[in-house]
Amino acid sequence: MKTGIIGAGRIGATLARLLVAAGHQVRLANASGPGRLAPLLAELGSAASAGTPEEAVEQAELLVLMVPFGSAAELLPPSAVEGKLLVDAMNAFAGGGRPLDLGGLGSSEVIAERYPGARLVKSLNTMHFQTLATAGRAATDPGERLAHYVAGDDREAKETVSTVISELGFASIDTGSLRTGGRLQEPGGPLFNIPLTERQAHAVLGF
Repeated sequence: MKTGIIGAGRIGATLARLLVAAGHQVRLANASGPGRLAPLLAELGSAASAGTPEEAVEQAELLVLMVPFGSAAELLPPSAVEGKLLVDAMNAFAGGGRPLDLGGLGSSEVIAERYPGARLVKSLNTMHFQTLATAGRAATDPGERLAHYVAGDDREAKETVSTVISELGFASIDTGSLRTGGRLQEPGGPLFNIPLTERQAHAVLGF
């Protein structure tokens, strides 16, 4: 799969490493321009490239947003992601690490309003980058894999993201719709930054 990652900080770079190791092609984009990504590209090899956000979108079958939440609204024109499978891997923080007040909306609902034509899935936002880097494993018992979560209103899009999560060595748990499931994954929610195995996550969620 050709994956575009917009945002190449610690979490974006970690995801890129895992995707390349799993056999995917990755195009990265960041705020500083492709030149700043040369060391990471040298590490990743021929399966990775860099470009502008627009170039990352262009050929991506799967697009992941990993930029600061406040910059997402003006990042791309809505038409650029029309029909694209878009993963919202961002978290909306205010100062001091507090959840940002979005007037009663979940953060992914805000992104959905900005990009109404995208096939939006909330995922890959709950795990610390160091855990993401080291904890994926093909456990003998799949129930013991650490969990990532998918929320959204497009069943097929969630299934695609779940397949990628499995390829990275984690368990995928569907938390429901973008509105209800997305909020479970946000800062302050029961799943955020708490490493849980598949069994433990199901126990927390009650399903």
